[in-house]
Amino acid sequence: MKKGFIFDLDGVITDTAKFHYIAWKDLAMDLGITIDETFNETLKGISRMDSLDKILAYGQRDDEFSIEEKEVLAQKKNDAYVQLLADLSEKDLLPGVHDFLVQAKAEAIPCAIASASKNAPMILEKLGVLDFFGHIVDPETLKKGKPDPEIFVKAAESIHVEPQDAIGFEDAQAGIDGIKAAGMYAVGISETEILTGSDLQVASMTELSVEQLITI
Repeated sequence: MKKGFIFDLDGVITDTAKFHYIAWKDLAMDLGITIDETFNETLKGISRMDSLDKILAYGQRDDEFSIEEKEVLAQKKNDAYVQLLADLSEKDLLPGVHDFLVQAKAEAIPCAIASASKNAPMILEKLGVLDFFGHIVDPETLKKGKPDPEIFVKAAESIHVEPQDAIGFEDAQAGIDGIKAAGMYAVGISETEILTGSDLQVASMTELSVEQLITI
């Protein structure tokens, strides 16, 4: 029996990827770097600073900025991103998510968020689902980002569940790799990308039921 659920945020609970892309694209353009949607896919699931490092390396400008200057750039991107999120609401939950969380609560299955997003609490509140989660891992407390399993192990600990008794939900390969490295059952959520290593892959949460998953 599985005893806990660990969720990524972007691409699983809601889809704010388009807002990340707009904010990163505008910042990159200010730096004389052009990125497209294909490149933006390589930023899925990784932290803000790691994303910035990838963009600077892509534009061959990775040795031009101090840590302090990069922190200013990352904050500028985040400010733009948060502004784009101003109108986020319950209508922006991905299909099947609310029903699944209601089922989990009915079955007394604790849930946690394992996301690289520092904005997770604000986003979940806007989506109207913050109260469904017992804990949100603070990415500032992590030594390594995904695909390292640290964030998933911490999420499981936070809801008092052993990793092998938890199920992780991810839409990015880095996340799936992290879930498996933590020793968890991995559910991949993607309509287009094959998420290698997933124990189960679905196009959306509408295909899942809590009753079926907890007996895996």
